Amino acid sequence: MKRRAVVTGLGVVTPLGRAIDTVWSRLVAGDSGIGPVTLFDTTGFRVQFGGEVAWDGEKENITNPKELRRLDRFVQFALASAIDAVRDSGIDFSGEDPYRCGVSIGSGIGGLWEFETQHERLLNKGSDKVSPFFVPKLLLNSASGHVSSMFGLKGLNIATATACASATNSIGSALRAIQHGEADVMVTGGSESALTPMGLASFQNMRALSFRSDSPRQASRPFDADRDGFVLAEGAGVAVIEELEHARRRGARIYCELKGYGATGDAGHITQPDDEGQGATHAMIFALRDAGIDPSAVDYINAHGTSTPLGDKAETVAVKRVFADHARRVAISSTKSQLGHTLGASGGIELAVCALSIARGVIAPTINLDTPDPDCDLDYTPNVARDARIDVAMSNNFGFGGHNASLVVARMP
Repeated sequence: MKRRAVVTGLGVVTPLGRAIDTVWSRLVAGDSGIGPVTLFDTTGFRVQFGGEVAWDGEKENITNPKELRRLDRFVQFALASAIDAVRDSGIDFSGEDPYRCGVSIGSGIGGLWEFETQHERLLNKGSDKVSPFFVPKLLLNSASGHVSSMFGLKGLNIATATACASATNSIGSALRAIQHGEADVMVTGGSESALTPMGLASFQNMRALSFRSDSPRQASRPFDADRDGFVLAEGAGVAVIEELEHARRRGARIYCELKGYGATGDAGHITQPDDEGQGATHAMIFALRDAGIDPSAVDYINAHGTSTPLGDKAETVAVKRVFADHARRVAISSTKSQLGHTLGASGGIELAVCALSIARGVIAPTINLDTPDPDCDLDYTPNVARDARIDVAMSNNFGFGGHNASLVVARMP
């Protein structure tokens, strides 16, 4: 018999801020975190905007200055989110069996800032000037490793790299560990900081990004007929999830139950989604099956909704396949319209959105949805937040490589 898992702590770093209450308030208000890139000189770039995090590592109080210099930006985001999630959960790990507590934090790209910095040093100053910390800072698993070390968690420690599905797959692995008795507590989610010169140039040149440099706040417009690509962003989202009885014994506040997880592969084009949304369809079906929930019981879907012409249409097709007549009754929104696309961090941030939607009875909107696309004809909560009782929510994330992952969360009885 599978054990039950619940969400007891949340932490995020986003273009709308770090404090969970501030981020939530700004999402509900329909604010946009998209603006001009200031992290580097974008002269000569056709895309000059993104979802940038306002960040000063020393002022964020995540570790001492010496240690901070050994951490890539994406790891700093992960640590900050993990610190906030653990604090939010109220758990004291000093009283826990460290081998029953683990970490599962993913990233799609990892330490891209460090890669670019050290490559420039190699070319301009020679091999002796490449930092000995280059590889430890670059590695995708450095976020999970540092979080594990910070809290002394000696159980399962993994990092998943499945592009934009990384956080969701990481959370799914954490859920499985709790369901099958391998852990009692998991710190889980994703982190990403790929808004770098190489990152922006690459996505720009593959024509995956919006080119609305004259109106960046309106550039991310999921499901709108005039969408022209996603907005590259950075951030992190981490949750503390626990076995239900473990959480109850310590009197934890519970946001929701993490009930189901499903994942598939498209086995097709490396960047384009399946037109018929077959992989996404089956990921949602498997998540609902794992949760033991009928599609008609789902009240809200936080869509992958990246604002790409092909992706939004394919997700709409998949939702219709899974939910049939209920597809037109379920509320859907894409918070990427406000935050941009944080790639491998998306699922962690969006799990937090689903948990807060259940806990606070509000659906954050899809902003910039001004001209409905006839091919995207469902209820995407356009432009204005909506009060609603949400008993069951789903979070979808689909990544390059054909990775599809879905989570189902539900209100505790």
